[in-house]
Amino acid sequence: MDMKINPVDSLDCTIDVPGDKSISHRSVMIGAIADGVTDVENFLPGEDCLSTVRCIRQLGIEVEQIGPTHLQVRGKGSGGLSEPENYMDAGNSGTTIRLLSGILAGQNFLSILTGDASIRRRPMGRIADPLRHMGANIWGRSGGRFAPIAIQGGNLKGIDYKTPVASAQIKSAVLLAGLFADGETVVTEPAPSRDHTEKMLQAFGADIYVDGLRTAVKASSLTARKVVVPGDISSAAFFLVAGAIIPGSRITVRNVGLNSTRTGILDVLEEMGASISIGNRYESSGEMIGDVTVTGQGLKGVAIGGNLIPRLIDEIPVLAVAAAVAEGKTTIKDAAELKVKESNRLRAIATELSRMGADISETDDGLIINGRQTFNGAVCNSYHDHRIAMACALMALRASGPTVVQGAECIDISFPGFVETLDGLYT
Repeated sequence: MDMKINPVDSLDCTIDVPGDKSISHRSVMIGAIADGVTDVENFLPGEDCLSTVRCIRQLGIEVEQIGPTHLQVRGKGSGGLSEPENYMDAGNSGTTIRLLSGILAGQNFLSILTGDASIRRRPMGRIADPLRHMGANIWGRSGGRFAPIAIQGGNLKGIDYKTPVASAQIKSAVLLAGLFADGETVVTEPAPSRDHTEKMLQAFGADIYVDGLRTAVKASSLTARKVVVPGDISSAAFFLVAGAIIPGSRITVRNVGLNSTRTGILDVLEEMGASISIGNRYESSGEMIGDVTVTGQGLKGVAIGGNLIPRLIDEIPVLAVAAAVAEGKTTIKDAAELKVKESNRLRAIATELSRMGADISETDDGLIINGRQTFNGAVCNSYHDHRIAMACALMALRASGPTVVQGAECIDISFPGFVETLDGLYT
């Protein structure tokens, strides 16, 4: 599908975005191994999260769709999963295949996980290695480094594991396996990564303890509870940046998740000079939620790197758009992880924004962007990567003519309704 975007002069609107992808995934997985019915409101019905639902159903768990964004997961407790009759397909979802591997490592049966071509290129050794140390047998291509992977789980022992990088997926896979292990499982990170797994496990009654960069969990029985999924800040980021890069604009995104491990995008936009306010704050299942308003005004270049990167890794494509229109130079470093996402996001964003006149170049672990004020419309490639497609669409709002984003159907992975929401900005 091709998406055509025309430039705009100013924006003034209030919008909602779909539920948080990370929390939607976890609500289904953790609900499946809890006792009772987990009621999930504002679930994200994107392709990635639906891959998790399909896999959980193959494990013998009933997931009932009450409405488009309302699910009920009828969990069977820690020993209630059953061996799947066929392989499980994670589609394009790294969260599905990695976190589910942690749960499957604790099960006394064989399971096989695969995904699309993109998933089969993404590294799995980073979760397979610690799970093997815990006692699971894991096989896969290239010595278990790539999917498809087969897992024969059970008889796990707790380990004290230091992750090589700050990664919520690695941390979560080990912690979820720790729910089924003898003794204590400890994960220590070099820097903070998103902590949705820890917060949800605490809400479901797990024996889990967090002390700075160190998280410890013991075998636990979980109890189902209601989960209200906040709006996804990674989806909100595209419209918050839209408000920041178009002078005189004002955009409010309602009911956005404000987890401190995810709000790096807000910190950077404020450092760049955007005016940001937050209202209507409240808490649900340990997650802070609020309405975020951005008012457009002049931006300036900044340096982005270090421990900030895990707090905004998914937002770097859209921050590159903000940097492209900012005054001065922006440098992004320590982001080599983006090379093994759905696409090589560093190369993709440098290539596609350059088509529209941005002064941007790729480095070994980031980007160098020299801001400017004029941009042209272009035909852009999505690389079948939802965040690249949305970043190109956002850049098009500042172009001098229309832009076409090819392969825009991939946006449904995380933001079904993005095109309609974008179209609504013009009314």
